[in-house]
Amino acid sequence: MNASAPLAPAHQRTRGSAEVALVGGRVQRLYTAGSAKAICLPGEVVFLNTSGGLTGGDRLDYRLDSDAAITATTQTAERAYRAADGIARVTVNLSIGQGRLDWLPQETILFDRCALHRRTRIALAPEAEVLVLEAVVLGRAAMGETLSALDFRDRREILRAGTPLLLEPLHLSPETLGGPATLRGERAFASLALVAQGAEDALAPVRQVLDEPGVRGAASGFDGKLTLRLLAADGWPLRRQIARVLAVLRDRPLPRVWQI
Repeated sequence: MNASAPLAPAHQRTRGSAEVALVGGRVQRLYTAGSAKAICLPGEVVFLNTSGGLTGGDRLDYRLDSDAAITATTQTAERAYRAADGIARVTVNLSIGQGRLDWLPQETILFDRCALHRRTRIALAPEAEVLVLEAVVLGRAAMGETLSALDFRDRREILRAGTPLLLEPLHLSPETLGGPATLRGERAFASLALVAQGAEDALAPVRQVLDEPGVRGAASGFDGKLTLRLLAADGWPLRRQIARVLAVLRDRPLPRVWQI
């Protein structure tokens, strides 16, 4: 009689969903499941992933619906760890009825051989506005980590009445990390967009503060939109530059959970 080969233990997968609905600034609905949580503060919603990070096969979903101005962020940086198999997937669905939504998540840190696909969809009512930020850091500079392989796909969609206003697809693979048209070997980057009446008027003030040491940036503005790209050697100078830009574009302090 032959002994059966032992079965490999199944990897535990993270599952999480957090949904918040606000009416008149008050919580109408708060639903959380699994590792996803949401904390509602005056004027702010903070999403968090209690699992400590994402790896292959994990799934995380955040949703926020508000009929008035609100700032939303994440409690800490999200980490995408090495994926033994499968792809981590994150979906973010946000809608704003009036006023402005500021979606300001903290940075995503990508570890070597991670696999993360993320989609952010923002629906605007006819008069609503949005400020959206996404920042990414490649590995841990303090530990000398470099990325030899990864699969990172990130797509942002901003729509008004179903009509796309801004679409930003991104696909990072090992071949794109060092190219002159992409990162040139830098370790951190960010994308920021403001969709609002007169957004282009902020172009000159934003350009005036794009002088943080170790960070390169370029901004453009037209037809109620302002877009900004930042590239840096590490996450900390990038974060400082982001804070200076947000001080120009916002009339309130940074989210409480941000550390600068």
